[in-house]
Amino acid sequence: MAMFVRRAVSSRHAIGFLRRSSVFAQSRDFSPKTLFSPNLIARDSQSDLSMPDFLRDSRRGFAKGKKSKDDSATGMVDVAPDIGPTVKATASSQMEAAIDALSRDLTKLRTGRAAPGMLDHIIVETGGVKMPLNHLALVSVLDPKTLSINPYDPDTVKELEKAIVSSPLGLNPKLDGQRLVASIPALTKEHIQAMCKIVTKSSEVVKQSIRRARQKALDTVKKAGSSLPKDEVKRLEKEVEELTKKFIKSAEDMCKSKEKEITQA
Repeated sequence: MAMFVRRAVSSRHAIGFLRRSSVFAQSRDFSPKTLFSPNLIARDSQSDLSMPDFLRDSRRGFAKGKKSKDDSATGMVDVAPDIGPTVKATASSQMEAAIDALSRDLTKLRTGRAAPGMLDHIIVETGGVKMPLNHLALVSVLDPKTLSINPYDPDTVKELEKAIVSSPLGLNPKLDGQRLVASIPALTKEHIQAMCKIVTKSSEVVKQSIRRARQKALDTVKKAGSSLPKDEVKRLEKEVEELTKKFIKSAEDMCKSKEKEITQA
């Protein structure tokens, strides 16, 4: 387009010069003074009005450096932010926190088998300071029915014993040199039923937490829906649902494993 305009403008100057030349030819006066007479040049400039509008407008536009309407419109296009990664990361973090809480709760439940983590939730008070038992002693399994508690500081063995006896686990550790040894008693039928009910309740609680995280994610997507393509909204909603199903299945598997551990102890 620019080349076409330049050619058109050059042609206009050539035509103007020929017009003046025809006037000079008629007057037979070819002197430079007459050839470049201001009156003739001004009259020739007025003939610019007879040019096609698109040529005249293009000349003015290029001369003043104006932008076309299309260029201005292109610069005003807004791009919607990609909220997908943030929404999924936030939901995943909240769901993982719910699974971690479930894992801690299930570990607190006593089964008929010895497990190192079953004492982790016990709080021991020593020297006026309360600390988790696993910060004060190393817990290990001697056999499927016996735990060994080895304090890092032998002077805390009495406080460790007191805390274990006071816990709801029903353990009665015995002093064995500088360590404690705790036998895991067999579960009664009533105890097994009670533990299974706790597992079922814990499962429902964690599922509710996971669903709340899902709802928050869907609400965020819904609020941003007006600035996102419909396909993008549907894709995000589907991914959030898949994430929810994944974590709910993980919670269910953990609870089933714990129930099996309790009933087969």
